[in-house]
Amino acid sequence: MKPHHGYAACALILASTLTAAIAQIPVNSNEMTNSLAAVSNTGLAMTGAQMRDAAMNNIRDYPGSIPPRPLSFPQMANLAQFVVEVEFDFNSSVIKPSSYRTVGAIADALHNPILLGYGFLVVGHTDSVGGRAYNMGLSQRRAEAIRTALIDPFGVNPAVLEAVGLGEEQLRDSKHPTAAVNRRVQLINVGKKFCFGRSGEQFLCQ
Repeated sequence: MKPHHGYAACALILASTLTAAIAQIPVNSNEMTNSLAAVSNTGLAMTGAQMRDAAMNNIRDYPGSIPPRPLSFPQMANLAQFVVEVEFDFNSSVIKPSSYRTVGAIADALHNPILLGYGFLVVGHTDSVGGRAYNMGLSQRRAEAIRTALIDPFGVNPAVLEAVGLGEEQLRDSKHPTAAVNRRVQLINVGKKFCFGRSGEQFLCQ
């Protein structure tokens, strides 16, 4: 396994070498760890693919430029989670240098012994700029970009991560649908000894 101590610091060093890096509110990996460790006995009884299908059905059943009916997964309210801001190039899944430290902090949290053996969803959300179906694809690509970065170079076990893009179907501030607060990444702890197969199937980690 690759060494994984101090990824947030390593990412900060990388970002500091790039003059285009923009200051971002620091993310505390210890705070993230504590939030993600607050596990309930409720597991997630659906796959990422089923969540994406539900989001696409929401677009089909409730058309409009902005979701008239926010997508809801009630069981997720009981799962340990943490929300972070990761910046991307416009209309792209390329992570901006200003967010390298944030991705490093996520890796630090996931490498904490408290969280080893848990499975996590990396859920991407967009604002309402662009079409709803298009934003589904964009958010999926961005969630996958974060998952990929956590795996390499940050050494997180790929079996415990699944990327899910939900577009603008769960706006955090529906009264201001283009606001930055809607562009976010959710990390959701879906349970102990919980891994994902290549097709998104769920199984107990060995």
